[in-house]
Amino acid sequence: MDVPMITDKLSELEMSVDVEAALSFNNGGAKPPPVNKLTAREMDSLTALSDTLLPSIDLSSPNNITTTPPNPTLHTFFFSSASMVGTPEIVGRYISGKLQHVMLGVLRLALWLLSTWYGTFFFCGIKSMSSQFPYFHKFSQLDAKRREEIMRSWSLSSVYLFRQLFMVLKLLVMIVYFTQLDENKKNPTWKALGYCGPDPEHVEPVKQENKSRGVEVDGLGPLHKGLVRLDTPIETLCSALAQAGLSITARPNPLPTIRCDAVIVGSGSGGGVIAGVLAQEGYKVVVLEKGHYTARSNLSLIEGIAMDQMYERNGLLTTADMSVNILAGSTVGGGSAINWSASIRTPDHVIAEWREKHGLELFGSDAYEQALDVVCKRMGVQPDVEEENLNNAVLRRGCKELGYPVKNIPRNSPSDHHCGWCCFGCKDGRKGGTLETWLVDMVESGNGVIIPGSKAIRVIHENKGREKNVATGVVFEFENGWSGEKEMCMVESKVTVVACGALNTPVLLKRSGLRNKNIGKHLHLHPVVMAWGYFPESGARWDVDKTSYEGAIMTAMSTVVPDGYGAIIQTPALHPGLFSMLTPWVSGEDFKRRMTRFARTAHVFTLARDRGEGEVDVSGTVRYKMDEEDEKNLKKGVEKMVRIMAAAGAVEMGTQHSSGDRLDVRTASSHEFEKFVKRVSRRGFRYLGAPVCSAHQMGSCRMGVRPETSAVDPKGEAWEVQGLYVADSSVFPTALGVNPMVTVQAIAYCTAQSVVEVLRRKLKRKL
Repeated sequence: MDVPMITDKLSELEMSVDVEAALSFNNGGAKPPPVNKLTAREMDSLTALSDTLLPSIDLSSPNNITTTPPNPTLHTFFFSSASMVGTPEIVGRYISGKLQHVMLGVLRLALWLLSTWYGTFFFCGIKSMSSQFPYFHKFSQLDAKRREEIMRSWSLSSVYLFRQLFMVLKLLVMIVYFTQLDENKKNPTWKALGYCGPDPEHVEPVKQENKSRGVEVDGLGPLHKGLVRLDTPIETLCSALAQAGLSITARPNPLPTIRCDAVIVGSGSGGGVIAGVLAQEGYKVVVLEKGHYTARSNLSLIEGIAMDQMYERNGLLTTADMSVNILAGSTVGGGSAINWSASIRTPDHVIAEWREKHGLELFGSDAYEQALDVVCKRMGVQPDVEEENLNNAVLRRGCKELGYPVKNIPRNSPSDHHCGWCCFGCKDGRKGGTLETWLVDMVESGNGVIIPGSKAIRVIHENKGREKNVATGVVFEFENGWSGEKEMCMVESKVTVVACGALNTPVLLKRSGLRNKNIGKHLHLHPVVMAWGYFPESGARWDVDKTSYEGAIMTAMSTVVPDGYGAIIQTPALHPGLFSMLTPWVSGEDFKRRMTRFARTAHVFTLARDRGEGEVDVSGTVRYKMDEEDEKNLKKGVEKMVRIMAAAGAVEMGTQHSSGDRLDVRTASSHEFEKFVKRVSRRGFRYLGAPVCSAHQMGSCRMGVRPETSAVDPKGEAWEVQGLYVADSSVFPTALGVNPMVTVQAIAYCTAQSVVEVLRRKLKRKL
């Protein structure tokens, strides 16, 4: 369809599309969009693939026999293909400037090959041929129906490469299509999906400038007095640091150097706690955070912008083989800024295992119990909630109908805090992440600063005539806002704490020359699989006035396999982009119909305490292999989840398996229902059969009693380097089995006490 025809049709459907806005890259305005470096051949294939996944469907056409209500919004949604709103161009920019993955080269090669007849024949076989000259065709020359059949075959192929290709294309095209914004900061699909966009109660930002610190802070916030930007005039910078009792040596010999008692890399649940404790004890602290700070009132609460600004690798992080989609925070406050508020204490059976099997006497001690109490009190953890969203209401009702155990999840927010957008930052600061608690303690003490946008390059450690090297600080880089160039700086310290998460901590330690074989190994991911149920506003057996995305995100929990290496059932936060990534695709029209049910489709997930392990290499590539027992536990979870959906009153339910399994509960007999449950609970997850997700990463620098089996000692200090501590989820000896925030903070609190003792001894020696 040519451009004039598209324009005329869009006008008929009363749809206004600003082409320039549609093609703009969604990065929240932080930087200019990257240039699309894909060749014309690659773009030809990408456009055809995108329009196969999201085709233009004219519901008014007499050839379309599917009955659909005469709704202009739905007609517009179905008619708009991916290319009509500029999605392929934006995907091209992602691939060119944002995507970091070992499959990037393979993806571009595949796009190029699909622009040739022989490459298309390799990927598509006889479906790329015709009985008329020229007999062989490139992918974009194939008719829409045949392209759809080919992509469907890739999703179920026995060839792993084809499944990977389908998975990466679906992930990129869907996340862009359903998060890209027009000139009004809206996505054209939102109305059709029943989605309101950002929280309508959110206050518009008020821009102000904190000149004393050289930081522009929109709407300010509780941390504004402690934020320091390095690309400011030296006089302003020195003044800002002096207010916290710090100084900087401007001479580049070898680098500008800030001096402090403790430098902490990372501001999440581990780094934030240690920063708060040390600063309140009177020690001078510098926190390095590679992410940026967004004040409460300046949060966009828009999925695409928030993912790009606040998540690791823009929310597009996966394992090397595409088998697990990984969400991790990358902002001031780390994961605590964008998590779902669940605040669960370390389970007793895990404490016993870490103490008895791993020899770690900290766990089960009075000191650890006190640490749990302290961090829960500081975060404001409480067990009640006044209002649940559709997901939690479904989970609770289904469990009660079936007699399954179900209980409240403690949260670090008040009972009347019902925000469904907290995965994009907390709009009112009532969620007790570290940027609202421990980091505020540090700033208010006047003894510390946070340097956002600073990426640690290596830990400095040297031999001072002792058995082990001694940590003396960190070299980091930042981007000069004036020149756009990367510049280097150094923090010189008495103690160094690395707390940049289980994915980044091992990378930093390896780049710093540490050689312990356990660094980067034993990574656990808490693999998650989901099931869904559709609850229409009318016609459902249970009349519930809720949506899937409004209200408290995670409030109810059930067990699948209790204790040990079991599994639990909880609820996710899914806005349109993530929802689309996970929703099965069997055809373009079927997929769009599934998406129109977004607001009334409830999801629950099963999370396994995994025995399976992975690793993180020095480049940051994540590799992971799911254990067979973990897969069995997830299958048990699938069985329970679909039963919960039916018991809660879903009119239709299914899983996210690539086959698109679903069942109309209203018309199914008991025999058909049991047959469906048996079928979906037997399907595997380990080989891209269905999306597997992870929001918890642990164990990649695990704690232990011997360097042969662990990366850090029982106090969190690296075996190889004195004065170098690790304080994040990477120190977990095993997977935890529940949301890790409380456990991370409790361990970090105990590690902070060890650091305080070290600093006191050093101060006494100096005196």
